[in-house]
Formats: sequence, C-alpha cells, structure tokens
Amino acid sequence: MKNIITLRLLLVVALFTSLTGCKKSSRSGNSSRGTGWQINAKQGGFQYNTNFKDQETAPGLVFVEGGTYTMGKVQDDVMHDWNNSPNQQHVQSFYMDETEVTNLMYLEYLDWIKRVYPPTEDNFKKIYSGAVPDTLVWRNRLGYSEMMVENYLRHPAFRNYPVVGVSWIQAVEYANWRSDRVAEKGLQEKGYLKRDSNLTDTSAESNFNIDTYINAPTSTFGGNEDVLKGGKRKIKIDSEGNEINVYANRETGAIQLKYRLPTESEWEYAALGNTELRNYNTYRGRKKYPWDGQYSRSGDRKNRGDQLANFKQGKGDYGGIAGWSDDGADITNEVMSYGANDFGIYDMAGNVAEWVADVYRPVVDDEFSDFGYYRGNVYTKNLLDNGTVQVIGIDDIQYDTLTNGRLVANGLPGQLVKVAVDSAETYLRTNFDKSNNINYRDGDRASSRTFDDFDDEESTNESETFDMYNSPVLKKDGVLAYDESNDRTSLINDEVRVYKGGSWKDREYWLDPAQRRYYPQDMATDYIGFRCAMSRVGSKSLSKKKKKN
Repeated sequence: MKNIITLRLLLVVALFTSLTGCKKSSRSGNSSRGTGWQINAKQGGFQYNTNFKDQETAPGLVFVEGGTYTMGKVQDDVMHDWNNSPNQQHVQSFYMDETEVTNLMYLEYLDWIKRVYPPTEDNFKKIYSGAVPDTLVWRNRLGYSEMMVENYLRHPAFRNYPVVGVSWIQAVEYANWRSDRVAEKGLQEKGYLKRDSNLTDTSAESNFNIDTYINAPTSTFGGNEDVLKGGKRKIKIDSEGNEINVYANRETGAIQLKYRLPTESEWEYAALGNTELRNYNTYRGRKKYPWDGQYSRSGDRKNRGDQLANFKQGKGDYGGIAGWSDDGADITNEVMSYGANDFGIYDMAGNVAEWVADVYRPVVDDEFSDFGYYRGNVYTKNLLDNGTVQVIGIDDIQYDTLTNGRLVANGLPGQLVKVAVDSAETYLRTNFDKSNNINYRDGDRASSRTFDDFDDEESTNESETFDMYNSPVLKKDGVLAYDESNDRTSLINDEVRVYKGGSWKDREYWLDPAQRRYYPQDMATDYIGFRCAMSRVGSKSLSKKKKKN
C-alpha cells in the first residue's frame, strides 16, 4: 500500500514538473509561438534577447511614472499673456535627470572633445570653441562680476553648481554626446566592445556613435575590428561558418536609449510631482510649487522657516538677510541643496531655469494632441535616397551658424549624415505629410482655414501683415546684423525655444511649474541651464504588482 502511495506521489511530481517546465519554456521564448522554430539556435536563424527583463535606469536619471495632469494651470497670471491656458494632457513614463547638468558634468564633455578633436588642429578648433559655454553672460555693465566670468565654469568650488551660458543648441549636442558615451560603456560591459576602447582606441577617425553602430556597425571606430570584436562576449558561428552575434542591435536590448531634452509637458509634469496630492484617482487641490503647500518656506518642525529654493525675493534681495532667513545662495547654488520633490527630482524651482525641447508658441493645441504633447518635430532619416548611409569624415564636419556668427558643430566625424524625410515616407499617410511640423496648427494666419497658399493677389499685398510670428531675421553665415525694422508683431519664430522654472534671478512668481517663457535657441544667459531626459520602453510602471483601486 505504501509503495502505491509513493508511486502516485512520484507521478504527480513528474506531471507537475513537466507542466511547469513547458510553461517556463514557453515564457523564456526558446521557441517561436508563431512558427515553432527555435529562437537563438546555435546553428543560426532568428536571434533575439528573450531574457530581457526591464530597462536599466541610466546614469543620473530617476524614474517618472506617467499619467494624466492639467498642463498650464497656474495659480497666478499677473502677466496676463494667456499663453498657458489649462489643458488636460497625458504623459508617458520617462526618466529625468535627478539634478541639473553641473559644471563638472559639462567639463567632462569638453575634455572628451579636446582629446578627440584637438583644438590645436585647424580642422577641429571650431568644434571645441563651439561647445564651450559663454562665460561672458555673467558680465554686468554696472556690477562687478569678473570673478564668475573667470571661475564659475572651471573652479572646483563651483563643480556641482548648474552649468549656465549654454544655448539650447549646445544643450542638445551635449545630450547627443552623453547618449553615445553611456551606450559605449554599456556595450563594453556586455562584451560587444573592447574594454577601455574609449581611452585607447578613440580619435577623430575612430569613435563610437549609436546611429552609426546600429545602421553601419562595421564603420564604427573606423572599422577597427580589434575594438568591434575585442569584447569578452563569445561569438556564435552558424552552420555555414558565419558569425551571427558580433554586433548588438535593437533586438538585443543592449543598446542604451538616447538622452535628450525633456518636452515641455514632461518637464512640467515632473516638476509638479502631483503624486503627493493624489486622493484615489483624483487630485486634491492645486499646486503652486514643486513641493506641497502654498509658501516658499518650509513648514516642517525640524527646519521651519527655511527657504525651499533660491530665488530673487525682492528688489536688491537675492537671498534674504544673512543668517536664519537666508536661502543659502545669492546666485546659483550647489545642486541638491534643497529638498527633492515627490519624484525625487531636485531644483525644479530656483537655481536655474531650464531649456526644454519645444519650439515656443503662445498656444498649446490640446484639441489636436493630448498625448505626449510636443511642438518641434522635424523628421529625418539616416538612409539616403540610394538606400545607403553616409558616415561623416574629418573633412565633412557640419556646423550650425548662429546669429552671432559663432559656429557649433552638429555633425562630427563618425556620425551619420541625416536628411529630411521625403515623399517615400509621407505618401498617403494620415498622421504626417512632411518633414518639418513646427508650424502645424500653431495659431498664425497660415494655420487658419481661410488661408490660401496659392492666392498671388493676397500674397503681394504689402499693406497687410501675413505672419503673426515675424521675429527679426538676422543674417547668418558669419555676417552680423541688427534688426532695424519697426513693423515687428512679436519676437516669436521657429528658432525660439521654451524654458521652464524660476531661477536665482527670478521673482517667486516664476517658480510655478506651469509658467512658460521663451528665448532664442542660439543664445545663452546666466540663469538658464538644462537637464536631460530619456524615454521609457516597456511597461508604464516599475512595479509589476497590481495597483489597488
């Protein structure tokens, strides 16, 4: 009898093991649910990372779970400019820099450029000079500020202070550089690239770029196989003798997503940190600051009365009376000097205002888009008309010419040439029909339903202003000019970008995350800095647990 019971138990255990084994095999993705063929077979065939679990949080970032919120809902509107009418938006989950980009972080970028593209060489000197922040933004006609001009960027005392004097264009180039360096480090750690190749094998002719690696991997590092095949990853050989897992691609999940500037909607959502005001599925009350409460001073028992950000408190008052009421800074302050908001993000009010990705318009067109809102899409592609890619060489460096005549490199050796999308991508599409979408439904005359592009009589009538946004168009290509027209209706054009948040130089009014202002994308100030963001792939939430109602 005992033997029969034991035999039955063994059968039950064997059956359970076989069932769980099948379930595990199905989940691991060792065979295709579509064809039944094996995935990742040693003999070759379809290769895919079936063990991918979750997106790793990249250096410097914190996770921001997306959701719905009311964009543009300000507590005060003393300016009465009507550019932030409340509208309901949904933001996808993303990652945001914990702090603003600091002087130390930016100096690492400058050091890399100086090593890879030595400014002592005539072909490269404009690359470094175009990346250096404009320290002259600190000068004041009737104030002594040479100490900041000479020391703020480079002195160790300011190493953890937010970088300033950086234009929107420079901030974008920093984000692109940071993307490549983090992705390069990740591929080294995963065995796809030779260890320390960023130090031993990097030069103007031999370096790493994400887009080049994905689209033309053999052109990365100038085609140096010692780097491209010098990692510790074991290379598979298929049944025909071909190497099948030499290079990482999107399917491996090994290539880091790119850093970028946050959109205006993302920045405002992250700054608000509305999760602390959530009551079930509604928000209780409204927020005036990134922190809870209606005052700029702390109400906590431990540090009651302390300022929660540094800002201009009044005329001639950039921090308060020295001592107890002082906010701890008369210009910028070291990052993390004040408490983080509910998302764990620091300095979303005070310190410096921050560039965001969006082109400025007085309207936010929530009637057309209430999901991941962003104005500024200019779609490009890496492939040329003949289906090939073109890698930029040391004699083909591309530059942006700013209105002040300064050059900023936007296409470095090792990167791919990007071209605007054409009819091959836009033909018969319903979601977009051209490359540049900056002006789409932006509220100017050309966006109205009565506008006629082909009415020659209308277009030649010089007595009427047809452009609502007719900011001065200054000469470029090294020719400096001033605006001498008296017929300007605004300073808005396609090259002015939104910046958010109050700075050390702003009154308390601007600390409200919903406030918005704009500034030319190729100019810099002593009160605008930036931080980076990164998109989230996969699940909306980090937690796999079901949320309670």
